[in-house]
Amino acid sequence: MSESAKKAPLLRVSDLHVFYGAIHAIKGISLEVYNNEIVTLIGANGAGKSTTLNTIAGLLKPRQGTVELSGVMLNGLGASRIVPKGLSLCPEGRRIFQQMTVRENLEMGSYTRPNSEIAASLDEMFQRFPRLKEREKQIAGTLSGGEQQMLAMARALMSKPSLLMLDEPSMGLAPILVEQIFSIITELHQAGTTILLVEQNAQMALQVADRAYVMETGKITLQGPAENLLHNEAVQKAYLGS
Repeated sequence: MSESAKKAPLLRVSDLHVFYGAIHAIKGISLEVYNNEIVTLIGANGAGKSTTLNTIAGLLKPRQGTVELSGVMLNGLGASRIVPKGLSLCPEGRRIFQQMTVRENLEMGSYTRPNSEIAASLDEMFQRFPRLKEREKQIAGTLSGGEQQMLAMARALMSKPSLLMLDEPSMGLAPILVEQIFSIITELHQAGTTILLVEQNAQMALQVADRAYVMETGKITLQGPAENLLHNEAVQKAYLGS
């Protein structure tokens, strides 16, 4: 990455504080994601990782702090106005439209795009995810877990985001499907997609990421190149089972 590219992050989160009622869930975190990076956020359940993504995406309102994408302040816009700015969230639990077909789910992901561009985007997703092409007319709720995850990722990509946020993409999947999902994440990255990844499988996340942040009880306690954190003794003990 060039020095000039490093100077202006695609995403800048500064001093973010988020509350659930009286519970102080996110306690002043700051993080940055640069163009063409995969940045991962790892930590135990309840550390605040999903809350962070949901706040960036406009689903939760911060009590304090700012979120900027490409220099544009996202605070107060709400999710429906943030997607057109170039940010797309593939949520935890996939949240596909169970009663709709695969194709209809993908079309729902393109609601911010001009109608003239939707057909080309559908073709692109079917090329990237051939399994979805095979199941184009199938009701989404009848897909396997791995196929539903692919559909959720493809739906998020239909808006042509400059930043794709993935929340626990491997959750509940068999090991062979986890490998497949991470292979897709790597391919997306190689094709130029910038990704902020929240993932319980810290080993896999650190292997594909450029940089990483470790969250504990609403705070970032460690950050650095993913390769370094992969070999950090404290991280290994806490998250890598070694």
